[in-house]
Amino acid sequence: MSPQDRPVSSFKKKMKSSWPYTLTVAIIGFVSLWVRILPSDKVLLPGGIVKFTTNDAWYHMRTLFVLLENYPNRMFFNPMTNYPNGSYIHFGPLFDQMMAITSLILGMGNPSPQLVNTIGAYFPAILGALTVIPVYYMGKYLGGHKTGILAAILIAFAPGQFLSRSMIGFTDHHVAESLFSTFFMMFFMLALISAKENKLRFADVFNKNFKVIKEPFIYSVLAGVMYSAYQLSWPGGSLFLFIILVYAIFQYIFDNFQNESSDYLGFTGIVTFLVSTILILPFVHPDMGFSLYYYSWFHVITSLGAMAGFAALSLIQREFKRKKMKTYYYPLIILGAGILGLIFIKVLSPSLYSLIINAPNTVFGRLQGGPSTIDEATSIFYDVGVFTLSKVFSNFTATGFLASLLGILILAANLFRKPKPQEVLLFIWSLLILLAIYGQNRFAYYYSINVSVLSAYLGGLLLEKVKWSELDQKFKSNLKSPTDIPKALKFVKIEQVFAVLLIVVFLIYPVYGSAMPYTKMVYGQPIQPWEEACVWLSSNTPDPGMDYNAVYEAPKNGEIFQYPDTAYGVMSWWDHGHYIETIGHRMPNANPFQAGVGGRSVSIDEENRPGAATFLTAPSEEEASGVLEAIDPRPDKAGARYIISDALMATSMFRSIATWTLDKEGYYQSHWTVDGYWNAPSTRYFNSMEARLHIFDGSGLKQYRMIHETGAYQTGEILYKRAYNFFYGGKLPEVYTGYVKIFEYVKGAKITGTASSNETVKISTTILTGQGRTFEYTQSTTADSQGRYEFTVPYSTEGPIKGETQFDTAPSGPYVLSYGDTTKEVRVNEEAVLKGEEIKV
Repeated sequence: MSPQDRPVSSFKKKMKSSWPYTLTVAIIGFVSLWVRILPSDKVLLPGGIVKFTTNDAWYHMRTLFVLLENYPNRMFFNPMTNYPNGSYIHFGPLFDQMMAITSLILGMGNPSPQLVNTIGAYFPAILGALTVIPVYYMGKYLGGHKTGILAAILIAFAPGQFLSRSMIGFTDHHVAESLFSTFFMMFFMLALISAKENKLRFADVFNKNFKVIKEPFIYSVLAGVMYSAYQLSWPGGSLFLFIILVYAIFQYIFDNFQNESSDYLGFTGIVTFLVSTILILPFVHPDMGFSLYYYSWFHVITSLGAMAGFAALSLIQREFKRKKMKTYYYPLIILGAGILGLIFIKVLSPSLYSLIINAPNTVFGRLQGGPSTIDEATSIFYDVGVFTLSKVFSNFTATGFLASLLGILILAANLFRKPKPQEVLLFIWSLLILLAIYGQNRFAYYYSINVSVLSAYLGGLLLEKVKWSELDQKFKSNLKSPTDIPKALKFVKIEQVFAVLLIVVFLIYPVYGSAMPYTKMVYGQPIQPWEEACVWLSSNTPDPGMDYNAVYEAPKNGEIFQYPDTAYGVMSWWDHGHYIETIGHRMPNANPFQAGVGGRSVSIDEENRPGAATFLTAPSEEEASGVLEAIDPRPDKAGARYIISDALMATSMFRSIATWTLDKEGYYQSHWTVDGYWNAPSTRYFNSMEARLHIFDGSGLKQYRMIHETGAYQTGEILYKRAYNFFYGGKLPEVYTGYVKIFEYVKGAKITGTASSNETVKISTTILTGQGRTFEYTQSTTADSQGRYEFTVPYSTEGPIKGETQFDTAPSGPYVLSYGDTTKEVRVNEEAVLKGEEIKV
């Protein structure tokens, strides 16, 4: 029989779902959307105000507005963050482009900011709801309609990170990653099934047998499109390319042991990654070299490499069969070819070789040092270094996770029989994503897809055991109208009812019960003090001289961005960088991309690089100022003009800050009290710059002055002050102070005078904050042998001046200078503080 005469499978007929199933999936999708928009009243506030959920969501809205302002040109390099270096944006362009196009269409070419914000808020919920579609089809082609419907229900309510990241207001690309990677796996799976059932051979391609290749070709093209969409949502999308390559190696080996042709697999892989190569090529930035985090030649070469890999594996198998070699040699030949390929890459491009070798550890390995403090980057199986399943169960429910493990074991057992390609694919995919969440819990939003499909697969097997298919056929034969329902129920057996109850109780109800609390959580970031502080910053500090919505060119390799002389940075911990930029319209030194953090990466013997961690843990004002001066390479510029601290940075977050320097010991020590041991902050902590600023309000510092504070919140601040007073004889008022405090780094006015030699001289003033709180600012020094003394003070007693900081925190009166029986009042104007002028007493 010629290839042209070979009968085509009924796969296309199977794809035509009847309208009841289509309607059911649509209803599940709408219910999924309803769950995700339930907290809309907490996100969409009166007056058109939208409270996005995370700092990255704010940044996506920032890039979206810049895109709309300059459409279709997108911001690739952003000098408004990580000052004075700027940051390349590793977010994929597709998520923003989808929101931009939607905004332009609904806004008829000129969308209002309120419309754009509303679309941005709803977008993740819509994408999350759409995920039920590919999940349904994967379930369907693993175990029939019943499995597909169950999988769709499970993903609609799947709790944990998949749900939280697809809730209204969580405007981040993670849900797009989940949607497009799932569509990719669905179409790749359908292409495999179609190609194998059609008995596709490469001869069909050469003979142009379109009747055989048409359907697999369409699915393979769609798989390539969806893989590109996934990659263009997140540059790290090569994760799923790795999954496919591992699957392909196993599938080729299984096919070879079963003496089956793998042409169907080679055709699918070659077409898929040829399409992805073509689609990703226009987005590559050649100046990025080889990078996993930015669109670079790495993404093109890996797609081309995958395509070449499928071609090579198919060619090896063809030659293997032609020469009738022993079956067990085939895995060895594949291993040898892989090693030779890596050697070739290492010789040709050591940098690419290093990236390829280290890429799996980036995803599957557990992070160390500072990065280990990033919550989403910690292992899902560990909490504070202790093994636990609590995070696992909160993401997938206990029964869902255990069902997924049982599903993996069943699929593993099937490998020793005659596994279907879709089953091998699901097994490898699930196993590798399980390994990924061991490395970083953020990938739980991927594994929720696997849990839903595997749980549904398990449920489908249970229904098969109770002969559900027979019941389904009887219903179809006897159920002609609603009036036939009572008569048709007589076909239902007790074991079938029991099986459905088991599925509802152990699979569906747990995910529903775990999902609903997410709709009642408090949404919206940043919290009010940070929003108020950033708004104050934008209104009361000098314009840095940057066009906020402009698209800037990235500096050439080896050069730094040329900022205007009026530009300056704002120092804070990296968590708050996006708020400072998007709400405050100022340039943070550090941001949630972990840029500008400084510190050390691998060893305590490394240089402690200047950055946020180095500044905040500096043991003295002089060293902290040295960090600021070192951040900016220009000799006459400091890296930051303003410093923002909050109560968490000074208390519970401080350990994490210190961890980035790899020198975290000694900041806390155990003290015995009547109530037992108390692990209290130590002298080293109280000497740190963060403590000097937030706990001590900057009192005694020469070049740092508080210029604004927000209202107080109940935090751990009082415990820290109590420890200082109790263990170190301090006299700090044990009260809550501003949750967020803004300081300015100034040259400071130099107050000079004479007294008796070796006389102790003190200067002080009462500072009144914008919240009506007062605290004492005090310095003391000793006159030299000639009786000369000098103070550098940061506060102006005469108020702000036009064009400079419009501070609302300042001395309530003049400085009081005292020594011996002498007391003098000293007034200091703002120019003297800013220019470092001398004031003689």
